[in-house]
Amino acid sequence: MTMTVDHAPATTRPGPPRLDRTQLRQAQQDTLDTPRMKYSLLAKMMFKPVDLMYGKEGSYTKFAMLEIIARVPYQAWERMGYWAVHRHRGRSALARRVFERIVEARADQDNEQWHLLIMQDLVQRAGHKQSLLPHRAAPWLIAFFYYHVSWVLFLVRPDWSYRLNAEFEDHAEHEYMTFVADNPDLDFVPDPGTYAAEYGRYRSVADLLRQIGHDERTHKLDSLEAMREPRVR
Repeated sequence: MTMTVDHAPATTRPGPPRLDRTQLRQAQQDTLDTPRMKYSLLAKMMFKPVDLMYGKEGSYTKFAMLEIIARVPYQAWERMGYWAVHRHRGRSALARRVFERIVEARADQDNEQWHLLIMQDLVQRAGHKQSLLPHRAAPWLIAFFYYHVSWVLFLVRPDWSYRLNAEFEDHAEHEYMTFVADNPDLDFVPDPGTYAAEYGRYRSVADLLRQIGHDERTHKLDSLEAMREPRVR
């Protein structure tokens, strides 16, 4: 008799924890039971164009656009982190702490990249057509704006930049979990497993999306925790 594991990834790289099926369903319910954060004007300025272009309801196409945008604050923090390591190279303990933050930002950025690849795969499998302006140019313009806002905020007050990312991740967490709740048939759609070796194989597309939603919650909590850290001077 052959046993199969429906959630464990083939590799043990840093990143959010992988949940089993029961944990994923509980994670979904926890998200739905938790009110959204109070979003700032800057956060709303990013959410509104996405809703206008791709619809207020969740979809694979909309999630793919969100994942293009989601990576950029981690890229901005990584850039600023290397600058800070160079600046504080004479203070080994501080330089080490800054570099550890760079490693975390890199892992989070990689995790968001897997989300994007998975969503693009689901878009293609669903046969959704993507045109140049709404599906390529527009999200990159929003990402360009978000990158520079994250970079400037981090330069002025790092906790402001972390707070903005926490709001974005909270929005993404709720969007994923709400979409799964609104589409119960996804529990009967097998996970295609295109990136199973890197991200894990799940019993259904619903569980795959629940895992992504839980990843976003983990990123949110990490950013909220980072807000409480002392500023690097």
